[in-house]
Amino acid sequence: MKIPALLTAELRRLTATRMSVVALIALMLVPVLYGGLYLWANQDPYGKLSELPVALVDLDEGAPAADGAGAVDYGAQVADQLVDDGSFAWRRLDADAAREALRTGEVDFSVTLPADFSAALVSPSGDAPTQATILLSTNDANNYLASTIGSQAVERIRSSVAELVGREAASRLLTGIADIRVQLQDAATGATSLADGAGQAHDGAAQLADGAGRLSAGTAQLDDGARSLAGGAAQLADGSRTLAGGAADLATGAAQVADGTATIAGYADRAGSAVDEAAARLPEVRSDIARILADRGLDQAQIDEVLRTLDPIGDRLATGAARVDDAVSQVDRLAAGAAQVSAGATRLSGGAGDLATGTATLSAGADQLATGTGDAAAGAASLDEGAASLAGGLATLDDGAGRLRDGLEAGVAQLPDTTSAVRDQQARTIADPVAVDSGNLARAGDYGAGLAPFFAALAGWIGIYALFLIVKPISRRAVTALRSPVRVTLAGWLTPALLGSLGMVALFGVLSLALGFDFSSPVGTLGVLLTASFTYAAIILALNVWLGSVGQFLGLVLMVVQLVTAGGTFPWQTLPAPLAALHHVLPMGYVVDAMRQWMYGGDLSRIPLDIAVLFAWMVGALLLAVVGVTRMTQRRTLRDLQPSLIG
Repeated sequence: MKIPALLTAELRRLTATRMSVVALIALMLVPVLYGGLYLWANQDPYGKLSELPVALVDLDEGAPAADGAGAVDYGAQVADQLVDDGSFAWRRLDADAAREALRTGEVDFSVTLPADFSAALVSPSGDAPTQATILLSTNDANNYLASTIGSQAVERIRSSVAELVGREAASRLLTGIADIRVQLQDAATGATSLADGAGQAHDGAAQLADGAGRLSAGTAQLDDGARSLAGGAAQLADGSRTLAGGAADLATGAAQVADGTATIAGYADRAGSAVDEAAARLPEVRSDIARILADRGLDQAQIDEVLRTLDPIGDRLATGAARVDDAVSQVDRLAAGAAQVSAGATRLSGGAGDLATGTATLSAGADQLATGTGDAAAGAASLDEGAASLAGGLATLDDGAGRLRDGLEAGVAQLPDTTSAVRDQQARTIADPVAVDSGNLARAGDYGAGLAPFFAALAGWIGIYALFLIVKPISRRAVTALRSPVRVTLAGWLTPALLGSLGMVALFGVLSLALGFDFSSPVGTLGVLLTASFTYAAIILALNVWLGSVGQFLGLVLMVVQLVTAGGTFPWQTLPAPLAALHHVLPMGYVVDAMRQWMYGGDLSRIPLDIAVLFAWMVGALLLAVVGVTRMTQRRTLRDLQPSLIG
């Protein structure tokens, strides 16, 4: 008997009655019912989130704005944005109503903006920064995934609020920086003037220090001279006092001398007058003597002899008279000089008194001058030191002013000169610095399309498993009559494989036509589904040939294991190590991978490995089934005689 005849015979058996046909069709449609209905129900759940009822509670009381201009109510802004966005079916409720609605299941979760929401958002500008809080209330008794969706929604709200507040804060910051830049420019201009003035002041301080040095040296010399002057003035005062005393004594003595010389001058004048009178009367006396002598009888010769004897006396008298006159003149001059000396001594005594008084005053002034010059010398020394310190300080000021000017100019150069529009753009960029530009190498249309490879692969296994509930894995009659293990095995494999392929074609039609999934390569995708059906049929056939009803049960267990390890939902890398190892061995993961590449237009170079693994499983399972059938043709076991629990 040929393989087509075996197939025909099995099909006749399966369609012998009307109920058999109904059962066969129902089992063939299991993949369509499982995969089609599940993917239809989950085709685009995220697109329906706008119908998910969510409570929104706004308790925010507002707060003064960070810049002090008015007040802000971020709670109202956020609530309005959420309602306008329409991402959920938001219901504005108060706190009690929201709690009751969440308890009864009228809403799936609630979002509450607390009373201090705005106050916390503006708190970073004060001295007590506090994080704002968004309260998420969930009820897993309503729906666990709704709680997960709520967590994601609150995270988006948090990001949106952070962007809003960050944009406003960044705008204030950038505006402040722009104002600082203007003020720094003014400060830089002032620092330039300060540096110039400090330079000039430094030059002047240097000149002042030089002049103060000379002044200090001069005042030191002046102090020495003043001290010498004070000493000399003191000596002068002592001398002048002595002089005054001597001058007074001199005046007294001079007065006495003047009086004495005046008396002597009187006597001298009288003596001179007497002598002059005697000298003047000498010729008369000579005549009288000559007459007396003549009267006495002397002759002229005798008289002349006597007169000659007396003439020397007259001459001496005349000479004496001249001398007396000269002496009188000298005495008169002495008396006049003594009078002048007395007057001068009197004036000298008065001047000496005045000199004594003046020198006393001079000595006191000289002492004061010495004290003052000492103070002046000390002050000049302090001035010299201060001027030197001032010069050093001004040098430091000049250097610091230069660095200040350079630093301010460098700071101004580093601060950007921006316009208001540029600052707004910068604030938006700072608040939301990263934009996600999704570039998919291979893209699924929606959530359902993303799950389609997994559920199509799983539906193919379920369909083959269901078919083996009514399809005989091996014809006992063929085994007995043909005794050809290969043909018997191929006939037992092709019947469910072909029927399962019809079911996969029907599933592909539902996915492409009814659900509208896009396929990058429809032919390639369908080819993977058909290959999967033939591979699954070979595996379950081998299990049935070797283990019978136990093998059928193991087919169910193997389906459950592959349900976990195929990586159809979460990435297989998240699996525990033993299950991750099974992912690389079991066939369903390769069906999912190959279908994804064909369906989404992914990396087609991965498909040959996927198909090779499937063919390896197919050929290996068929060879194993052939060995089992061969064993049946050679001997019977007790299991062959006992009825199977399944089928």
